[in-house]
Order: sequence, then structure tokens, then C-alpha cells
Amino acid sequence: MRITWSREPDGALETGAAYFRRCQSSKANAFLVVNADVWTDYPFARLAKPVTGLAHLVLVDNPPEHPQGDFVLRDARVLAEGTPRLTFSGIGVYHRDLFRGCQPGRFPLAPLLRTAMEKNLVSGEHYTGAWRDIGTPERLYELDRVLSARS
Repeated sequence: MRITWSREPDGALETGAAYFRRCQSSKANAFLVVNADVWTDYPFARLAKPVTGLAHLVLVDNPPEHPQGDFVLRDARVLAEGTPRLTFSGIGVYHRDLFRGCQPGRFPLAPLLRTAMEKNLVSGEHYTGAWRDIGTPERLYELDRVLSARS
């Protein structure tokens, strides 16, 4: 596995622009992204198979801090609308064609994904193992407390 870190300029790029930047610096057709602010025991070897479509998203049960969820999973396809909703885990595989037509500069990922979802080009799975969003100091501290208590 090759891990690439992307330093962003002041003001941040937004997720779409950061991933687009990765596409431009790689010859790979698809790449795995794991948000730095999640903790999980997800079995990443599962994602070694080729992406069918433009993206594959790992969804999880809605955590207390995000009860409304993000997307719907139906027949291994991710949809923007409907119920029941699940939360995007921050783990995804993206095909470079998702970013076709994009230009350098700030832009979010969600509109690209929603467009691909409308074309039935986003697959997904529901992961029910350990996963936490540790994007705040409080949630990181809580995870550290829980893990320390196990030792």
C-alpha cells in the first residue's frame, strides 16, 4: 500500500478539490480515501476489488452527532434521497472519472457524488463494526478513554 498525504493551502480545498488534486498526481484509475478523523476496525482488504461505477462508499449507522444520516443504501447502490438513511463513514473508493470536467480550485465532493448517484454509478455497503467520528477534541478524548479502559 502506498499512502499519500496532501497538504492543503490556507483556507482548505474542500473534499472534492483535494480528491481531484490526488487524481491529477496519480496514474491510478481508482483510489481509496480514509478521512483522518475516523477510527474504525473496517477490513480494508474488502476494498481491493475494482470499483463498478464512479465510487464505492462505506456507510455506517447514524451516530448521535449525525442522526439524520447522509444517504440511502438499496441493493448495494447508494442513493441521495429516501429512507432509511445511513451516515457516510469517510471511507470511499473513487474512480478518476468522477472528477472528469473538474477544474483546480475549491469545490465540495457531495455534488459530484449526488450526480453520480442519479446515474446509478455509486455502489456502497453498510458496515456495522466499530466506527467513530473523532473530528472534535471531545470525541477523540472519549474514544481514548474507552480504549484505555479496555487495556
